[in-house]
Amino acid sequence: MSIRHILRLIIALVGALVATGLLALASAPPLAPARPRTPSADLCPPLYSPGAPTVSTVTELQNAVNSAVSGDTILIADGAYNLDGVYLRFAVSNVTLRSASGNRENVILDGNYATTEIIQIVASNVTIADLTLREAYYHPIHVMSSESGDTTGTRIYNVHIVDPGEQAIKINPYTGENAFYFPDDGVVACSHIELTDAGRSHIRNNCYTGGVDAHQARDWVIRDNLIEGFWCESGLSEHGIHLWRSCRDTLVERNELHNNARGIGFGMATSGSGIRTYSDNPCPGAGGGYVDHYGGIIRNNFVFANDSGLFASDYGFDCGICLWNACGARILHNSVASTQAPGSSIEWRFDYTDADIINNLVSHNLWDRGGTSNLDGNLDSQPLSLFVDGTNGDLHLAASAGAARDQGVTLTTELCDDDIDGDARPNGPPDVGADEYIPPSVAGFRVSHAITDSTTLTATLTWTPPADVVTTTLRYSSTLITEDNWASATLLTDTLTSGTSIFTAVVPYAGDHVYFAHRWQNTAGAWSDLSGNAFWPAHRVFLPLVLRS
Repeated sequence: MSIRHILRLIIALVGALVATGLLALASAPPLAPARPRTPSADLCPPLYSPGAPTVSTVTELQNAVNSAVSGDTILIADGAYNLDGVYLRFAVSNVTLRSASGNRENVILDGNYATTEIIQIVASNVTIADLTLREAYYHPIHVMSSESGDTTGTRIYNVHIVDPGEQAIKINPYTGENAFYFPDDGVVACSHIELTDAGRSHIRNNCYTGGVDAHQARDWVIRDNLIEGFWCESGLSEHGIHLWRSCRDTLVERNELHNNARGIGFGMATSGSGIRTYSDNPCPGAGGGYVDHYGGIIRNNFVFANDSGLFASDYGFDCGICLWNACGARILHNSVASTQAPGSSIEWRFDYTDADIINNLVSHNLWDRGGTSNLDGNLDSQPLSLFVDGTNGDLHLAASAGAARDQGVTLTTELCDDDIDGDARPNGPPDVGADEYIPPSVAGFRVSHAITDSTTLTATLTWTPPADVVTTTLRYSSTLITEDNWASATLLTDTLTSGTSIFTAVVPYAGDHVYFAHRWQNTAGAWSDLSGNAFWPAHRVFLPLVLRS
């Protein structure tokens, strides 16, 4: 074996030991995790543990769905399933369909544009999870009420939908108009919905496509999804997320929408007959006029466009967030940015639109096209330099984004208490946009000196204090300190003031490892990311000296 190969093996071994926490290089502490980090494991945890497959062929899958009884879980073995016209209709409540492995990319149900709709849901409390659905001629997932009752409690989770022929997820009553029963109280979460360049050529009817499209549906939650690519060279796609035709009380939060002709929409139509009405008159200000969406919140979303093909298409980037006859909508803490001008970053239109539009950060325009709006704390026409990578869609705030940091107005509790990553917003003025800036972890945190005896470790901790630090908290533990166990680690101090760069910790010691971690709070009240762990004993590594003759 050559010297070069030996050195490579030594370096790889050292790297692996450092990565697992079994070894520390004395010269530098572990690095803090990089951003972006959405959606976090806290927001999108696995729903289920892997299980033994119950079906492994298309025939078995179809039979299992057709014969399902309430309480059944159908587990699909890994593989690609060419449906060739087969569709799966869930007409029994409390049934779950998911991959056995829990990996959505490992189970592919492919309609090949021959299957009209891959999954139809006409019963309550049906869960579809951990799957990939491709190339339905119409809708990969279609949720409907039935002739005999509402369909409620639908859960679509960790699903990857690729190249639908029309809308990826369609939600509507069984008859369309004049319905007695409705599809309510559903969730679309932690999923990836996309139209690719290859799939775009299969779109028909003047670009009749979109991501999630709902009619006459109430109390849906659309959260923590990535939705991208819904546009055509000619014709205008529906939105990445669109709820209209008398939808009500929708929550759209923490989604990322990339390169869609229209991002998020509440409402569209100006009239309609046979459409759902609500006996409690949720929009009295309309005076009986036609409302296309009632109530609802759009908060903490990233909406972004940089695709030259989208900009060159017939309609370009039409709107980021669009409110048309949307009464009582609240548009809070969204970031909408594009590398070329859209029709609008956020717009509101028609007489019966009445919206609170607060603390939104946009690269271009807020467009008043009619209706009533309460505007506060918004920043429009802002440079892409406010973001970590504004040209490529990372819309987290940069450290230098002073124009947006701490510049928002304080909202009522529970309206928008956290940000797109689930990080808490401060009690004082929040940042504008979907991201609440979190100061980076402290630099240079390490054990610089230590003395031990049979029962005690006296460790000198040092670091480089940030310029705007107000207070510092230190904790220690016998195990590696992470975000998950930070609060349970033993407190050393939480009263260190600005400028402090050294602390002497005296802790019990029995010869094992002791781990230390550090967080700091800035002048705006925001807490930093967790530092890397400093620990004792810190094993130093000396690579062998290799002499070349």
